[in-house]
Amino acid sequence: MARKNAFQGTPATAALTAAGVPFVLHPYIHDPGAGSYGAEAAAALGIDPSKVFKTLMLDVEGRLAVGIVPVSGTLDLKAMAAALGAKKASMADPAVAQRRTGYVVGGISPLGQRLPSPTVLDSSALRLETLLVSGGRRGLDIELAPADLIRLTDAVSAPIGSPAAGSSRP
Repeated sequence: MARKNAFQGTPATAALTAAGVPFVLHPYIHDPGAGSYGAEAAAALGIDPSKVFKTLMLDVEGRLAVGIVPVSGTLDLKAMAAALGAKKASMADPAVAQRRTGYVVGGISPLGQRLPSPTVLDSSALRLETLLVSGGRRGLDIELAPADLIRLTDAVSAPIGSPAAGSSRP
């Protein structure tokens, strides 16, 4: 995997560059009318949605946390809470998520957030050589190794994703 410059740099690309982590930028033309940012990225890039991951901000018993799951499925809130030793999790208010991370909804990257939060990566990522996450703006994904994502976000891995209705998990 070739290392790319942080063109039109974002805090995510700056964090990767500073850490010396190899990554590949995947820019695409963002459609403001797209209903799902992650599905839009997978379709625009022609990449299997099970390899493209969405970054979700959650409220886990009063503290913010990050869940990273494939765009081909959904986040299991009970599993997310359990992964952090809690009983309950809910989606964070989008305005709170934007203030906490410094990114806009649809462009929230798990990397380079303004204030880091406890992070959980779905264990399906561990079967991949590389995965894609938001690069810190709509229309930009970053491809990197799951181990690098875990190291840079101090994440834990747990089965927090559920396949979408009508699909099966690989």
